Amino acid sequence: MTATTAPLLRLHAVGKRYGALVVTDQISLDVRRGETLGILGPNGAGKTTLFNLISGDVKADTGRVEYAGRDITTLAPHQRCRAGIGRSYQVPQPFGHMTVFENLVTAACFGGGQPEAQAWDTAVDVLAKTGLSPHANAPAGGLTLLNRKRLELARALATQPDLLLLDEIAGGLTEHEARELVDELRRIKAQGVTMVWIEHVVHALLSIADRLFVINFGAKLAEGEPQAVMNNPDVRRVYMGMEA
Repeated sequence: MTATTAPLLRLHAVGKRYGALVVTDQISLDVRRGETLGILGPNGAGKTTLFNLISGDVKADTGRVEYAGRDITTLAPHQRCRAGIGRSYQVPQPFGHMTVFENLVTAACFGGGQPEAQAWDTAVDVLAKTGLSPHANAPAGGLTLLNRKRLELARALATQPDLLLLDEIAGGLTEHEARELVDELRRIKAQGVTMVWIEHVVHALLSIADRLFVINFGAKLAEGEPQAVMNNPDVRRVYMGMEA
């Protein structure tokens, strides 16, 4: 799907602090429907906190979060999920004692609010899309890292999101595994799902991102077309440790 100018997600001067520590400093950001926005920044820059503010895991101290034209600043995480915001976590968090299939049914039922019969159909469909069908009846706790990452993605997809938040989903994977995952993300993007992706595996991110947003010390450092952002002297100096 071609991205349109109407934003699906809009942040208005969103801020979060813990005592004297400012972790998100008045960030304003639009995410257009159908695009993939890449989020870059050094460790501790506030990237995951930004995701927590979008998903509702953390409440903003200042500013406003809008989704599909609706103010969701005060909504709980489960309400945002049912509104269409799906999320993966940097460290996969499956229900390890449950099978892969049961994890997806649970996500569809409780995250997506689907009736049980529909949730089963959704789980079967997501298994096929993410290459997890051969592992449907395997306990989630025994999966390889790649398949745990796939399951983390699959659980988010089972909620049937319009906006998918991906937190370092390629982290820890081999080059070959990262390529497989990127191919899956391309297929998801082609289906019209809007994605915001935090990633340290920069080449994986650049292969799919339409636009980049770079933060440092909780504040916006740069934003724009990927190549222009990567050539930005401030980004090269702060993020990549290179002199311009």
